Amino acid sequence: MLRIITNNFAILTVLGVGLAWFQPGLFTWMTNGSITIGGQPLLSIALGLIMLAMGLTLTFEDYRRLTTLPKALVAGVGLQFLVMPLAGFAIAWGMDLEQGLAVGLILVACCPGGTASNIVTYLARGNVALSVAMTMVSTLAAVVLTPLLTGELAGTFVEIDRWNLLRNMVAIVLVPVVLGTLLNQLFPRAAARVSAILPLIAIVLVILIVGGIVGGAKAQIAQHAGTLLIATLLLHSIGFGLGFLLARVLGLGVPEQRTISIEVGMQNSGLGSGLAKTPAFAAQFADIQQAALAPVPAAISAVWHVLIGSILASWWRRRG
Repeated sequence: MLRIITNNFAILTVLGVGLAWFQPGLFTWMTNGSITIGGQPLLSIALGLIMLAMGLTLTFEDYRRLTTLPKALVAGVGLQFLVMPLAGFAIAWGMDLEQGLAVGLILVACCPGGTASNIVTYLARGNVALSVAMTMVSTLAAVVLTPLLTGELAGTFVEIDRWNLLRNMVAIVLVPVVLGTLLNQLFPRAAARVSAILPLIAIVLVILIVGGIVGGAKAQIAQHAGTLLIATLLLHSIGFGLGFLLARVLGLGVPEQRTISIEVGMQNSGLGSGLAKTPAFAAQFADIQQAALAPVPAAISAVWHVLIGSILASWWRRRG
């Protein structure tokens, strides 16, 4: 059952977004800030749990192995933080997007890879070990690179508080990942049992987050549907396409080409939408309507990247 659910992540995401469109109340409780735990919004807790789940699958030996990074890993992570941020900025500028949409698109483009890419890489018969390593390295690097790149590129549209974004990345990403790794080191048997259901938990939380963003911004999405769909489709198409082509130019093997294509094309959209939804990030906009638009590109991108990734995985799997 768990394998069926993980293998159909794309379909479940689309179904979740569709349900959120017609029944927003089933999802908006996750993202509207009405529920807090220990003074923290439920959305931040959910993002932290997703990162904790990733940390529970890692050991400190995994971190030590990264000190001798192979060519494919260095190339993949480098391309991820080069191709997507520049593509996001170029699309926002070229399409003359409204401030909120432009900033939201650039923010998700500057986010690290998500765990969904590991599932898609497995289905595509790519290099799963490389995929997991890329997700891990890009997540750790994003603690610094996401605030830095977002500040530089999105700063063209609105002044970005890099330090606030950095604090959020440390709290939501770095601390849970390291804590999960520590728990795995101290209690390996318990971590192994919990890890068996972690993909399901991560999928449910991502769908709830994306559905909450879509349901809460239904009016804005309807008003900007055409622009949103085209901009996010372009972003991920460029990521998948250039990731594959540049990996081939570098002379990497076919499994590695597929893996880098998937890792570059698929971003952690849940993290992007969550960061854009934080009160401190929204406060940077003078116009409340623009602030409401900022999380929307990430929510739409979540649908596009799993759809494109799943289609590519099916095609590559048939090719062997």
